[in-house]
Amino acid sequence: MRYVLAIEYDGSHFYGWQRQRQSPTVQQVLEQALAKVADHPCQTYAAGRTDTGVHALAQIVHFDSDADRSERSWVLGINANLPPAAAVLWVKPVSEDFHARFSAISRGYQYRICNRRVRPALQRNYSAWCHRPLDADSMHSAAQCLTGEHDFSGFRASGCQSKSAQREIELIHVHREQDWVILQIQANAFLYHMVRNIAGSLLEVGRGDRDQAWLLEVLIAKDRTLAGATAPAAGLYFMTAAYPRHFGIDNHHAAATVE
Repeated sequence: MRYVLAIEYDGSHFYGWQRQRQSPTVQQVLEQALAKVADHPCQTYAAGRTDTGVHALAQIVHFDSDADRSERSWVLGINANLPPAAAVLWVKPVSEDFHARFSAISRGYQYRICNRRVRPALQRNYSAWCHRPLDADSMHSAAQCLTGEHDFSGFRASGCQSKSAQREIELIHVHREQDWVILQIQANAFLYHMVRNIAGSLLEVGRGDRDQAWLLEVLIAKDRTLAGATAPAAGLYFMTAAYPRHFGIDNHHAAATVE
């Protein structure tokens, strides 16, 4: 039987989602926990592969198992075997044609910037920091040129392995909440470091180092060297992925990114 789950994690404790030589990774600890509950190895597939230091509010994952467990037993059993920095929110059966990555129709991210003169202490692992005043309204206006379907080569990392840089941003929004400047972005898919490169470029606009029209110039030029520096991983949060309604997956986190 195929199952889908949502897992939240503190990325500062992991070397990203994907299993690799460096450990721990989220995939590694989740598969270890699943194996203990299912009594057999379980391979997992995620909606998005987050990097080292990137957090998730509801990463969507699927796995297959023949173990006879209730939804509650899956959640309690998995969480009992996960480290404190990760927790499964829910588990439910899903149709065999569901795939956490390939069935997703959109994904949402949030990027958080602490904008004050003094560096953050409590939020140092959960946000970027900019001591210079940021104009959130200017950042928002500049970002609107990125909506729609474009070639985002100017915002992809050199190590990106995607065959095409064509992506569609459905929504991008920047606003201020007291000392915080928050970027919300939703798209059908993302390139490697795409959100962090967009955030780094918007910081240039927010500080007044670049005008709003510059972001469109970067988009048109399709040249990564013209864009801003890659923003720190600590400020990035994978919100969740959205799926066609017939899969019956609760997308309330995804909806929260577009309010």
